Amino acid sequence: MIQFGNSLPDDQVNQWRFQLDMFVEENQRSLAALAWGLLQEWDNNQETLGIDLQPQPHFVCCSRQSIGELNQKVNRQIQEILGVLDGYNPEEEVVIIAIGKGQLKLINFKPEPSPPLCFEQISSNLEQLIEDLEGLMVKQISSQT
Repeated sequence: MIQFGNSLPDDQVNQWRFQLDMFVEENQRSLAALAWGLLQEWDNNQETLGIDLQPQPHFVCCSRQSIGELNQKVNRQIQEILGVLDGYNPEEEVVIIAIGKGQLKLINFKPEPSPPLCFEQISSNLEQLIEDLEGLMVKQISSQT
């Protein structure tokens, strides 16, 4: 069943997905700045920003290799995620992999302005941006995933 609108789902299993969507919507520019800044810091296009929700929401680095290995372990059930990772343009869009208890969620959006411009416009450094965004995530996303 597909529900439209902004109401919180009744089932506990999917509440984190809704809360994460709301968090991303409200913080697109900051997330775009973070994704671009970390990509420059990692100096490796095989790394992707991730959000691990356990024990509380925090950012992680997801390697293309580890996602590929996970895909093999789950009988290629996340093949589409690999396709998105291989085809997206980080100068124009943002990809984040959210990791819940036994679940993955792919976040993909095209911010305005572009990720490099979002990064230029932030007034804090990456460490402060991470701390600020993680603090917001902890407040907004239920840790009961």
